[in-house]
Amino acid sequence: MAGRLKILIENIGDLGETFEVDPKRFAAEAAKHPAVAALVDPVFSQDRDKFEEHIGTADAMVGWKLPFRDLPRLAPKLRWLHLTGAGINHLLPLDWKPDHLTITNNRGVHAPKVAEFATMAILMLHARMPALVSHQKAKRWEPEFTPLIAGKTVLIVGVGHMGGAAAEAIRKLGVRIIGLRRTKQPHPAVDQMVGLDELHRVLPLADYVLVATPLTSATKGLIGAKELDLMKPGAGIANIGRAGVIDYDALSDRLRSGRIGGAMLDVFEPEPLPASAPYWDVPNLIITPHCSSDDIQQYVPRTLELVFDNLERLVAGKPLRCVVDPKLEY
Repeated sequence: MAGRLKILIENIGDLGETFEVDPKRFAAEAAKHPAVAALVDPVFSQDRDKFEEHIGTADAMVGWKLPFRDLPRLAPKLRWLHLTGAGINHLLPLDWKPDHLTITNNRGVHAPKVAEFATMAILMLHARMPALVSHQKAKRWEPEFTPLIAGKTVLIVGVGHMGGAAAEAIRKLGVRIIGLRRTKQPHPAVDQMVGLDELHRVLPLADYVLVATPLTSATKGLIGAKELDLMKPGAGIANIGRAGVIDYDALSDRLRSGRIGGAMLDVFEPEPLPASAPYWDVPNLIITPHCSSDDIQQYVPRTLELVFDNLERLVAGKPLRCVVDPKLEY
């Protein structure tokens, strides 16, 4: 692209500062990229207070919630849209996207925090912490003694940026890692990589299952009652991917019966999880409110590192990083 670039940065107030791309943070990253920063004219919008005024002349946009189906009409100049999250389900189907618009997302930005959270989740499942929390709520003194975790097997469903980071961290505990991914592409931290068609074969081998896959047409309902019954009696499961991958009602039944030893769930549909939802009182379940992957200090700086890298690529006419493939059925 030639000339100056107008970039509209759309923030959502109720998400808080963890996700706010404010002028101060933008300027801090811009200082590291002076050449491209000199070509960029940023406009900061809060809860769309400047959206209508500037979207029609914007070359690029950074944001999350937007009237996407109206973008072709509202933003004829828009060539690049960067999403400040990894999931794109709220934009689907992508039949509204014009050919000249490239969409990128925050794949990889979550990896360091996910690595810590996933390690914690697997260790908590191994230590029977969901059961211990249930005992506490019932005011019941009931110890749960467990061995060291070394030698156990962890199945990671979805070895992308998040699942790969989790594998690298969890492997340090001395466990065996089985990975499952659509492409079956090997990963250095995974001892055995399999495809979706082998899920039923490897589920019985796992002591703990970590779900880190996005929700796609292939992964929706991937782990239902049949799959849960294939797991080892007393095994644990954690979900940091998307709620629709697991049948939570079937999981709840097996947590109540003790067939599944414990679960940690970080993602739900809808969010926030309503007070009326049945999952709050399920025993042997720990609920976290979708906070497994968002670093309050580094999420925005890491986002802006990716944004400025792509700005440099855009100016140079090079392919952008983390491009969303519209041909994939998310």
